[in-house]
Amino acid sequence: MLRNQTGTVLLTALTPAIWGTTYLVTTELLPPGRPLLAAVIRALPAGLLLVAVTRSLPKGVWWWRALVLGALNIGVFFALLFVGAYRLPGGVAATVGAIQPLLVALLSAGLLGERLTPRTVVAAVAGVAGVSLLVLRADARLDAVGVAAALGGAAVMALGVVLSKRWQSPAPLLATTGWQLVAGGLLLLPVALLVEGAPPAALTTANLAGYAYLTVIGSALAYALWFRGLRLLTATKVTFLGLLSPVVATALGWLVLGQELAPAQALGAVVVLAALVAAQFQPARRLTATPRVLVGKES
Repeated sequence: MLRNQTGTVLLTALTPAIWGTTYLVTTELLPPGRPLLAAVIRALPAGLLLVAVTRSLPKGVWWWRALVLGALNIGVFFALLFVGAYRLPGGVAATVGAIQPLLVALLSAGLLGERLTPRTVVAAVAGVAGVSLLVLRADARLDAVGVAAALGGAAVMALGVVLSKRWQSPAPLLATTGWQLVAGGLLLLPVALLVEGAPPAALTTANLAGYAYLTVIGSALAYALWFRGLRLLTATKVTFLGLLSPVVATALGWLVLGQELAPAQALGAVVVLAALVAAQFQPARRLTATPRVLVGKES
């Protein structure tokens, strides 16, 4: 059983590792100044592809549940991420977003009956500290709206992760993933058109390759692995794996782009990995009380 869980953790960890590559893909292959277009292309075509492959549509309560989960995990999250990234230096936005494991642990205690242990809290705080060492700069400026957006993005995805665990879909994994991607993409589409205007009239081969990577690998594959992990692991363990994203992004910047890696950044990466490992090896314990239902009735 331990070997199976370790395999599940490693497979799920591929998702944040893939997400960590999106910074490199975005800066090197995509047209500049179009983050919302990239978010739409990450979500909508990938979702439509999965729906077409599975030929499965939501039934009953899963019409509105797919919309809620798609909004939280993808649509609203990406919109807030865009605002935070636009108004804050990347290091500040990433550091604020690193609070997500703690938020998931708190929500899991209330909605899933998972026990909030001191070890989880310490690991979550260490994760934030490690990410700040990894990506935060001394001259970073703060912006109230940007910080609020980054906190909001962490909060909505934290809620999406916990509800994805609570609402176990009877449909195949790829179908459920596709529903959420379509819902999130449809929510983002009008926002992208309003903020950024129509897509570029001409795209280069590099642009097309970048968008194809984001659609197939960055979304269809990555989200399927992410939601598979949520079916098999606790929400808290899964969300700690998300701390891998800034580690991978920093490593690729050093290896591929020749960016300088300071000793403090290396220390931050070690702290992040230690927090991640500590969270994975913590045994899952549940409260005896029945978890509360947030919205609607379970079916």
